[in-house]
Amino acid sequence: MIDMKARSAGPALAAGVAVVLSVTGGAPAFAAAEATEDQATVSVLHAVPGLTVDVYAGDKELIPDFTPGTLTEPMKLDAGSYDIKIFKDGEGPQGTPAIEKTVDVPAGANATLVAHLTADGRPVLDAFVNDTSKVPDGKSRVTVRHVAAAPAVDVRANGAVVFKDLENPKEAKGEVAAGKVSADVVLAGTNTVAIGPATLDLAEGSNTIVYAWGSATDKNLALKTQAISDMHSAPSGETGQARAHNESMSVGALSLGALIALGGGGFLLRRRTDAG
Repeated sequence: MIDMKARSAGPALAAGVAVVLSVTGGAPAFAAAEATEDQATVSVLHAVPGLTVDVYAGDKELIPDFTPGTLTEPMKLDAGSYDIKIFKDGEGPQGTPAIEKTVDVPAGANATLVAHLTADGRPVLDAFVNDTSKVPDGKSRVTVRHVAAAPAVDVRANGAVVFKDLENPKEAKGEVAAGKVSADVVLAGTNTVAIGPATLDLAEGSNTIVYAWGSATDKNLALKTQAISDMHSAPSGETGQARAHNESMSVGALSLGALIALGGGGFLLRRRTDAG
């Protein structure tokens, strides 16, 4: 049986100011710069099913046709406060945003911003801090995040429950022996499979982050994974190199290993300059 020392927590970044995203035709705006003590590493996941969106800053369209299931590559940005407004595709800035929220990004953090559904099906934006602390030799870290419109779930590895009663939008994590694991997600306290089974290849010294997303009512529950690697050899205090992997799994099937960047383009996160 796999022994996971699980810990559960809500989204770890407090919401405070908003995030603004824009697509550029070239490389990610912050990718070329080395991380500093005043910077953070941020990825963005679109996990609202059936909602293709346009992202605006003010009246300027920044990300047209942003489709569900897209996980961006990580980017470097200055710590601070950022804005985001997300509109349904084609509505434009005169419409009502489907999601509008403010987020503070702390210095030194490795974070993922996730647009997803609440347990009762409302679109929201949450931010999670990714654990990049060192992983013991021979071990791999697994983090599971419940961001689906679904009740509480249990997560099983090789048939044994390792994370119990995980609710939206909480996370649980633990360390396991590196290698392949057969995982599935079941309704809490039952054997009713909601997602899976799937084979996860857990690399030594990595943090494999698994997102359960979608809607139970609409029967489109799916998984996305994000891997943060090179934590077994990094010096103390140094974060691992993040690698964002898009993995899509309908109920009963998961295809692993697809690395997808949004249209080959990068993201620019523009700091809000007003004080309010």
